[in-house]
Amino acid sequence: MKFGGILGFDNGIMLAPMGADVAGPKLVAAVANAGGIGLLASPVNNYDSTARAIKETKKLTKKPFGVGVLLEFDNAKSIKAIFDEKLACMEVYWGQFPKEMVDEAHKHGIKVIHQVGSVKGAERAIAAGVDCIVAQGVEAGGHVSGTVALTALVPRIVDLVGDRGIPVVAAGSISDARGYVAALSLGAKGICVGTRFIATKEAYANEYYKQQLLLYDEQQTDRTDLYGRATWRAYVRCLNTPFHEKWRNASNFDTLVNDESQPIIGHSLIYWEDITLRRFAGQVANPTTEGELENMVMLAGQGVGLVNDIVPAAEVIRRYIEGAKKIIGELNENYLTKPTQKYNQLHQEKEKVSFVHTGVPKAWYYWDDFEELEKAKQRKTSNFRWNWLKKLCL
Repeated sequence: MKFGGILGFDNGIMLAPMGADVAGPKLVAAVANAGGIGLLASPVNNYDSTARAIKETKKLTKKPFGVGVLLEFDNAKSIKAIFDEKLACMEVYWGQFPKEMVDEAHKHGIKVIHQVGSVKGAERAIAAGVDCIVAQGVEAGGHVSGTVALTALVPRIVDLVGDRGIPVVAAGSISDARGYVAALSLGAKGICVGTRFIATKEAYANEYYKQQLLLYDEQQTDRTDLYGRATWRAYVRCLNTPFHEKWRNASNFDTLVNDESQPIIGHSLIYWEDITLRRFAGQVANPTTEGELENMVMLAGQGVGLVNDIVPAAEVIRRYIEGAKKIIGELNENYLTKPTQKYNQLHQEKEKVSFVHTGVPKAWYYWDDFEELEKAKQRKTSNFRWNWLKKLCL
């Protein structure tokens, strides 16, 4: 589906590379096949697993796609796999990706997308020479690096980019076409979507997790650093489930860590590796997960209240695009200046003259403006025919 394409893709709808493996091969391929920018969640610093996931995705689509890389950890091996597989693009986030790395990606024909949560982050990305910037608002689900709302952040970064030709993509609670059009009005060229894509047939998320998204609204999420502290203490936005509500108010909240002191609550197979999940683990449940699903983190943005069904990814993209077209059309009709009666009268007269004086059907003839129309009335028939012939030939 073509609509406002960027970076060589048919449209500007980007799949957030949701981990640990929610944005897996099936979901990435589905988004790519619908013309969107599918971003695979990269295994952490594992060449073989990253290459395998990319190859699995290539079996499902002939369209271009990319991979998302978390910069908080050493991911040199995963990045090498991305370079070797010569993908269309890669997204980097939560850290710095200096110019020498951007240049190296470009040498392999790979465009670099940098997700940031602040104007300062965007300044560094521009200096590094990236091809696209994702501006993530604090409303977003999953790991959230910034503290600024999307409507304040996007125009600031758009203004900062200026005429450099770097498209800005908006991320954060954009769950339907209304949010898409709002992002476009802020100056964004596309949107990066996470929560809405979890509730799709192809998302590699546990069905229990998907169903929970349909039950919560914008007031039932929380920005917290409770999960995954053993390896990385960082803020995420998640559903405020009964489990989360209990522990967010615990007196020992600041000392809770998902280490060996915590009970095992489940097991998952993540990118072909067995993972033991202790209480407060940072990984969401995928289809292989067994255990206390209700006591696991469920990442989601504030746009979750607009997620009401589980459909194919292509249908999500269709709704964004068709809905945006409808909204833009209605805005044009309701807010742009309508033709005046004089304009309509002159337009009708123009059509009449074009045929009567030239013998050329109105669909074949073009008048530049009304002044030309007035001049045309005074010309002889032969001159009209000559002018029409010149315009047709030139």
